[in-house]
Formats: sequence, structure tokens, C-alpha cells
Amino acid sequence: MPMSSAHLIYRAPNPDDLARLFAIYSDPQTQLFNPSGPMTDEAQAAAMLEDWIKHWQTHGYGWWAIARKETPEHIIGFGGIGLHDFSGVRRVNLGYRFAVEAWGRGFATEMGKAALAFGFSTLELGEVYGYVRPAHAASIRVLEKIGMQRCGELDDVPGQSPSLMFKAVAAG
Repeated sequence: MPMSSAHLIYRAPNPDDLARLFAIYSDPQTQLFNPSGPMTDEAQAAAMLEDWIKHWQTHGYGWWAIARKETPEHIIGFGGIGLHDFSGVRRVNLGYRFAVEAWGRGFATEMGKAALAFGFSTLELGEVYGYVRPAHAASIRVLEKIGMQRCGELDDVPGQSPSLMFKAVAAG
């Protein structure tokens, strides 16, 4: 069942999202801070989408396909919370990737707040993590704006500076 916030609609991804996922993840601008770079073929996107769909089937939540309320059929990004393995430690991770057309409009902040609220109130999670490359100032600002606190580093990319680790903790 779709969820929504002020300007956005969130729903579980489905196989019909493949073309949009590949369009967003193969764009060099959206992958500027991704050490592995943009996707180069649709098979990579299909594998990622299949993993997201399996996560939903197994856990009942995961990354959303995100659209603006005015144009619910047009996906502008993917994001939310899901289990992720970080150097052998499984944590609930908040992440997102938006098409360039959606940048600078506060959508990542809006989605991040919605994802944390969903994680803490509906899923009753105790904590949610976020990882960001140290040069990605815009994403660092988003994590700070939604109340996540810097809590360490993760040496996850050989030969590069460690990723910055952020955490939000449930109130109470």
C-alpha cells in the first residue's frame, strides 16, 4: 500500500520500474559519489530491483519507488530503509538516489524524514544508519537535517577515504 508525505508518494518497487531504475542509476551525475560508478547495463539494474523486491517479500519493507503526488506514474527516485551488510555487520540503512530533475527541491530530506518516521513508529526499529562518501556535502546536509548524528567511519572503499557513518535513534 502506498504511503505519502507532503509532496511525495512511496510504494514498493515492482518489475515495471526497471527502465526508470536503470535511467537513474546509469546517469553519471546521480552516481558522482558512488565509487563503483554508474550502472553500465540493464542486467545490473534488474539484479538490484530483484534484490529490493525480495527484501520487501522477506521483511515487509524496503526501498521505495518515489514519485511526486502530481505525477504518481513518473518515478523520480528510489530510497528508504532496508537491511544492508556493511563489512559483515547487518544494519538498517537509509539511502536514496534521485533523478537529476528532482534535485534541489527538498525531496531527499522529505523522504528521509518519512523513512525514519516509518522505521521508528511502524517498524519499531531502535536505530537507523546512513552512510555517505565524505565529499558528498549535499547528502551529509540531508542526513544532518533529518536528525542523524555522525557516529563514526566505515572503511568500505579500498584506496579511498572512509565513508562517514550517521545514526538516528528512536525517541524514548
